[in-house]
Amino acid sequence: MRFDALDDWLNWLEGLHPQEIDLGLDRVAQVAQRMALLPVAQTVITVGGTNGKGSSIAMLDAILRQAGHVTGCYTSPHIHHYNERIRIDGREADDAAIMAAFSAVDAARGDISLSYFEFGTLAAFWLFARAGVDIWILEVGLGGRLDAVNIIDADVALLTSIGIDHVDWLGDSRDAIALEKVAIGRPGKPLVCGDPEPPPSLFEYVEAQGIALKQTGRDFSYKLHERGWDWTDGDVVMEQLPYPALAGEHQVQNAAAVLMVLASLPPHLRPARDTIVQGLRSTTLAGRFERLDAGFEVVLDVAHNPHGMARLVAALQVSPLPGRSLILFGVMADKDVGALLGELAELGCDWIAVAPQTPRALPVENLVPLLRGRDGIGTVIAAASVADGIAQARSRLEPGDRLIVTGSFHTVAEARELLI
Repeated sequence: MRFDALDDWLNWLEGLHPQEIDLGLDRVAQVAQRMALLPVAQTVITVGGTNGKGSSIAMLDAILRQAGHVTGCYTSPHIHHYNERIRIDGREADDAAIMAAFSAVDAARGDISLSYFEFGTLAAFWLFARAGVDIWILEVGLGGRLDAVNIIDADVALLTSIGIDHVDWLGDSRDAIALEKVAIGRPGKPLVCGDPEPPPSLFEYVEAQGIALKQTGRDFSYKLHERGWDWTDGDVVMEQLPYPALAGEHQVQNAAAVLMVLASLPPHLRPARDTIVQGLRSTTLAGRFERLDAGFEVVLDVAHNPHGMARLVAALQVSPLPGRSLILFGVMADKDVGALLGELAELGCDWIAVAPQTPRALPVENLVPLLRGRDGIGTVIAAASVADGIAQARSRLEPGDRLIVTGSFHTVAEARELLI
């Protein structure tokens, strides 16, 4: 084994490959074959999309474990610790297990160079195979077609939403992005689409490939009412389901697609209604409209693209508080910052501008001019760090007020460390 500490492994992995992102399946598939990871005998659910992947996986995991299945979840990025990315039967893999997996990947790759994400993906697959996991639930890291996760054929694929993000890699139109994401589907296998208005390219692709598309609003639907919500796929009707424990109406849209995924599994794996109800009620996920009490309400949300930010704003608007709201915002420099600010400006709040501790962050001195003078944005405070931003918020807010922390996973992670 190269290293005796997980942090040493991770630091080494960050500099192992010449490119941080290097899309393509040849290298990672070759190493997977050497490790005897392909094909996967167990049931595989692959989840892609612009937003909603983490929430959907959390619901799938909670429901399937409630049904008695041993699940393996691979997600990214993490909030606090790398171990969050690999969960077996609801528990994070410990340092020793991850280091053993890294060592196995390292031994198998020979002179093949792997990116940080590819290395971690193979490590997760190795751990799932050794643990005898019943159902693999895999999150696509970027796009779908050339993402390392896509070396495995999904028995059921879920496409949560299609929005504009990562344009340098996926294209600058929904049609182009849809073609990258829908490629997680396989001929003859179900692909559930939770986006209510997917672009034409998606329908053209699934028809050409012979993929069994299950489209929201066409093949399954849901209806909200005061007592909960109803779901149907035409053959099965579930009435008065509870709202997911994850807040926001968009989570019902995610949950409806999750139920279609479950209904697409082999009959012996499909959970009963009571199991679904318990799973929806027990789902938790850090940083997705997560509410904390700091003497005032804190809402943590990792929204970092316009589509995700619009969902956050909508959720905030339907759950107002009597006091004032303040936004603590830090964003990556490669994001469409103007579009993000345009969505959040609808709230009419004062702002605290921060830069989380990563080289990718937009510096505060560049962010503040984008904020000041913009319609809907009040007073702008420039904070020296996320910690300073939290201190500024504490000095200004009181019970009945709300602090909204958003803009990136990095911003939310730093703030959450200080608040929990």
